[in-house]
Amino acid sequence: MVSSNEARAASRARLAGFGFTLPAVAWILLFFGAPLVIMAVMSLLPLTADGSPPQLSFKAYSDFFSQPAYVEAIWNSVVTTVITVFVSLLLAYPFAYVLAYKVPKRWQRFALACAILPFWTSYVVRSYAWLLVLAPTGIVNWLLINLGLIERPITFAYNPNATVLGFVHFFIMLNALTIYANLVQINPRYVLAAQDLGASAWKSFLAVTLPLSVPGMTVGAFLTVVLCIGDFITPQILGGNKELLLPQVIMMQIQRQLDLPMASVMSLVLTVIVAAVYLLIQKPMRSARL
Repeated sequence: MVSSNEARAASRARLAGFGFTLPAVAWILLFFGAPLVIMAVMSLLPLTADGSPPQLSFKAYSDFFSQPAYVEAIWNSVVTTVITVFVSLLLAYPFAYVLAYKVPKRWQRFALACAILPFWTSYVVRSYAWLLVLAPTGIVNWLLINLGLIERPITFAYNPNATVLGFVHFFIMLNALTIYANLVQINPRYVLAAQDLGASAWKSFLAVTLPLSVPGMTVGAFLTVVLCIGDFITPQILGGNKELLLPQVIMMQIQRQLDLPMASVMSLVLTVIVAAVYLLIQKPMRSARL
């Protein structure tokens, strides 16, 4: 009798737990799972020349990987993302380190607020602001010409370097916040123990602080990959149309050619790339949650 009551109580507890998680599961299925399924089905229904109903096939996939321009767009997206991640981490770490260990605790929140405040501006506005700085008629060229250093404007904008600059400007703060959140959780006794054992400040940083801050860097890097590799606005405004990234090609397929199957294939390729990156770095990210 007691065991049956315990079984019913355990069953009610499981049902209650399922009821609490059901809204989250439904949300994920509706706004993440369903779009993926729709894109997967759409990618198997390529457009036909005569307008007849399409048959299920992998023609869109073969057309995508057989086009050098599309493969180059993938390569450009990956290279731009890798450079952005590396430079952002390289610049964000010193800022996060100074904020976590050199700024007094009573001023850290104020310093964080001052650092985040400029990023309340719209992402599009910031991209156009960089265009005003880097354009042939922008501030940099105007200053160089008036100083007599150059005679003709230099093309700083409308190239991959301008795209990377716009990305780095945005993602530095994102990486700095994740690294800072990790650094402030490191027990300072670990560094003191290393120094008591004879390690210098630099060696204790390399042996203790840096390895323990890897989870924060990994989380920031993954967020940068997710947001950067699928971004369309910054490459379109700053990068021009010379070396296209895959999101730009996707928008062209939708807006100019109305080729939804090909756009679906490209979107799924981006999804696979992000999933592969997650699988590669999931262990450091899991340690960050611990």
